[in-house]
Amino acid sequence: MGEIKKDMVEMKEAPEGYEGRGFFATKLDSVIGMARSNSLWPLPFATSCCGIEFMATASTNYDLARFGMERMSFSPRQADLLMVMGTIAKKMGPILKQVYDQMAEPKWVISVGACASSGGIFDTYSVLQGIDNVIPVDVYVPGCPPRPEQILEGVMKIQELAKSESLRRRNSDEYKRMLEGYNIEVSK
Repeated sequence: MGEIKKDMVEMKEAPEGYEGRGFFATKLDSVIGMARSNSLWPLPFATSCCGIEFMATASTNYDLARFGMERMSFSPRQADLLMVMGTIAKKMGPILKQVYDQMAEPKWVISVGACASSGGIFDTYSVLQGIDNVIPVDVYVPGCPPRPEQILEGVMKIQELAKSESLRRRNSDEYKRMLEGYNIEVSK
């Protein structure tokens, strides 16, 4: 094993705050946001070719683990990032909504590829024309199928959202109205 040099290690920027000898003070929102953004647990909901591109993204060449996503979670109760990839049939809509409902707050959603985002080339009676008809989406990744670099960019956008999101946003009236628009029960 070689020696680790300082220029080989990428340091994350500390949140804005006050520092001195032996202490660092900042807002709790900033610390929690930084922790959330670098420890997302994705739940891949892959149905077709976009799922294969995601597998390439998670492999060693693109290394999704460097974004703090070491662990794929195949249980909605242990995930905070739902990655929907591929064609979603209308019959799968209620299952997708159920998976979303089972995830704990805070949670984010990425729609990967043309099919998940808009139905893609499948403008038919049986294909859901965008998952945003069933659940709210935070980031859309275009492409048919999108390249791994595009999926990584979508993950980085989610990290920015997680880092900058206020702890109080999820309790806002606007957020609750949005969820009610999707017929998602708001917990009290």
